[in-house]
Amino acid sequence: MLHDRKNEHLDVVLSGKGTSRARTGFDDITFEHVALPELHMDEIDLSTDFLGKRINAPLLVSSMTGGPARAEDINRNIAIACQELGIALAVGSQRIAIEARENAGLGAELRRLAPDIPLLGNFGAAQLNLGFGVDQARRAIEMIGADALIIHLNPLQEAVQPEGDRDWRGLLNKIETLARTLGAPIVVKEVGAGISGPLARRLREAGVAVIDVAGAGGTSWAAVEAARARTPEQAAIARAFVDWGIPTATAIKSVREHCPDAVIIGSGGIRDGIDVAKAIRLGANVVGQAAGILKAATESPDGVIASLRLTIAQLRVACFCTQSANLAALGRARLIDL
Repeated sequence: MLHDRKNEHLDVVLSGKGTSRARTGFDDITFEHVALPELHMDEIDLSTDFLGKRINAPLLVSSMTGGPARAEDINRNIAIACQELGIALAVGSQRIAIEARENAGLGAELRRLAPDIPLLGNFGAAQLNLGFGVDQARRAIEMIGADALIIHLNPLQEAVQPEGDRDWRGLLNKIETLARTLGAPIVVKEVGAGISGPLARRLREAGVAVIDVAGAGGTSWAAVEAARARTPEQAAIARAFVDWGIPTATAIKSVREHCPDAVIIGSGGIRDGIDVAKAIRLGANVVGQAAGILKAATESPDGVIASLRLTIAQLRVACFCTQSANLAALGRARLIDL
């Protein structure tokens, strides 16, 4: 059943029916154009440190995978692309692989294909109330040679999914226990409804190393669940929440204000390199993309590389036209108050 559900999720996202009605908030942000940048565009430094490794651009690809056969092809294509470009990769949920004690397309092959980049494992926070703990977390890391483990938060999706996990009591304490005992960095991310500044601060106090805001404006898992609903009532419940969540731009700004020293991943509806630039300006250290490259990832590494190179080129132009020689300067670029 879980395999079927993951495949259905993938089909809905690829069809475009899983897009949120919410706005990311990036359209409300305008950089002040610098007509005399006094830079050589080709010398702009887009590199940054992430999880102890240097990446060539502040990008992370979060894969949305289906059942094992499709997951293997998608992750392979993305891993090759990320290694080629020198950017980070976060895999989809490893729950099936851990429960079935098979790699489900998430094995050591990924690290062989991408030996030099930050690689992040992943499973849902709700699993911590269903028997998962330190042993499962270590297995998730070991099976792909991950540099960190994502614990994803998806309460809205679980709430509108008929077979969803409803018991979310005590999870902050369990995340804290994991963060203190795992021996590897913990990343906490939402899946499209955003993380607020106050919650991010509590997570940081619990020992979480990285916050991925994953705000509203991209994929809506309420819309995905509405599309795969089996009854009109289920669809109506889910459909009411397709614009629910904290806009990505708002979430990044709030988390940075509440957690000045945090490592922040800005994700959720990132469309192009200009959105990446705006996310960096608002306080993100790294910017995540998923649905925008998913179709290419089902086809070949070359398609993923082409899509990401376009984003990187757009980011470079945004830096040039804001007189930003590097990402630190981009984080201080002037904005127009509309």
